[in-house]
Amino acid sequence: MFFAAATELLSSGTLYDKVWDLHRVAELPGGSTQLFVGLHLIHEVTSPQAFAALRDKGLSVRCPDRTVATVDHIVPTTNQARPFADPLAEEMLTTLERNCAEYGIELNGIGSGRQGIVHVIAPELGLTQPGMTVACGDSHTSTHGAFGAIAFGIGTSQVRDVLASQSLAMNKLKVRRIQVNGLLPEGVSAKDLILHVIRHLGVKGGVGYAYEFAGSAIEALSMEERMTLCNMAIEGGARCGYVNPDQVTFDYLKGRPHAPEGEAWNRAVAWWSSLATDANATVDDEVVFDAAAIPPTVTWGITPGQGLGIDETVPSLDQLDPGERPIAEEAYRYMDLQPGTAIAGVPVDVCFIGSCTNGRLSDLRAAADVARGRQVAEGIKAFVVPGSEQVAKAAEAEGLDAVFRAAGFEWREPGCSMCLAMNPDRLEGRQISASSSNRNFKGRQGSASGRTLLMSPAMVAAAAVNGRVTDVRTLISPSAS
Repeated sequence: MFFAAATELLSSGTLYDKVWDLHRVAELPGGSTQLFVGLHLIHEVTSPQAFAALRDKGLSVRCPDRTVATVDHIVPTTNQARPFADPLAEEMLTTLERNCAEYGIELNGIGSGRQGIVHVIAPELGLTQPGMTVACGDSHTSTHGAFGAIAFGIGTSQVRDVLASQSLAMNKLKVRRIQVNGLLPEGVSAKDLILHVIRHLGVKGGVGYAYEFAGSAIEALSMEERMTLCNMAIEGGARCGYVNPDQVTFDYLKGRPHAPEGEAWNRAVAWWSSLATDANATVDDEVVFDAAAIPPTVTWGITPGQGLGIDETVPSLDQLDPGERPIAEEAYRYMDLQPGTAIAGVPVDVCFIGSCTNGRLSDLRAAADVARGRQVAEGIKAFVVPGSEQVAKAAEAEGLDAVFRAAGFEWREPGCSMCLAMNPDRLEGRQISASSSNRNFKGRQGSASGRTLLMSPAMVAAAAVNGRVTDVRTLISPSAS
């Protein structure tokens, strides 16, 4: 349950306001603000045209030391030997390598030990820090807000602008606090939480807002869980989402390659702490949820907002707001799921664990706990794609790869994989996927008629071993066999 309390007041004293003010360069004639970008992340998909534009205009990269690159979207996850089997993928990687070498940009390439999904490697390297502005040509840049940063996804023309000027022209957002009180029940994860929020607020509910996630349930989340939460703020229409920095943040960052050291660390922590939203801060809107009421959640339709608790059935039109009915009718046809169908028990064909949403070590641990001692159901294709080379190494050191292999999962090389299928990992025909990724749009996973059910990594593992959507709580309870 939730309630909203709107106000006409403009936000003040929030982390968003503080970071915005600290990075303001100038007010522009059209009413927008020129905002300094502290960290610019690039990959092989949205950067080639931006670099070409620099050459056309005879411009250099303004701050190459604030730009960091990796390759993630197009890399194969079964065989990463060069040259890639796909000539276009090889060309895109070669172009990125050439651009980074020419402009003096750090590239975390395949085999470096630091390659992976851009929104996984930046945090694990300590590049993402509280108080930063972070930009990347990828919509899920909101992930980095988990650290108390303000992080935006940008388009290719804006990638060019940041490369050339280290700044962006932007309009300031309103701030909505999403307060989640209590603690999440056993078997309910950050993925379930954000799907629940999007279900109730809608995929357009956050337009014009930054989402501040707060409350005891948020404070209890690990950094990796907070990243999952902020990653999908964009799916709720928000331009960014963030969590105020606290001891959990500092413990995660300490000792990472790009984190401050010694006395600089102590000064950084003191400053980071000061950025947190003030106790008397004003927000533009507030929404309150009860963590204890959130169930394992699965999408049934063609937007992340079409979600259900695991014990629910596909809604009928008369259960929906009038504005939601046209997309629901479309979803019925596309998904072949009719009103009244129980989401638990829906058969699946493919089970994918990975992505920038849920490809981190804790995600793999949660899925492995379900897979351990069980077998993937007959006829199910199930595979696990670590979010980075570091995640893969850590998981293998813990024996998680062996757990998955013993259960019948494929253990793959790091990359974006089936999240958006810009690589060989794709659905075929009308296959239906249980996916730990972030989008269930038509054709998102590589087939024009393929279907996607979003859920947590543990729920994906449960679907894999049962061959159908399953309440993971039945497999992790003390009485579960």
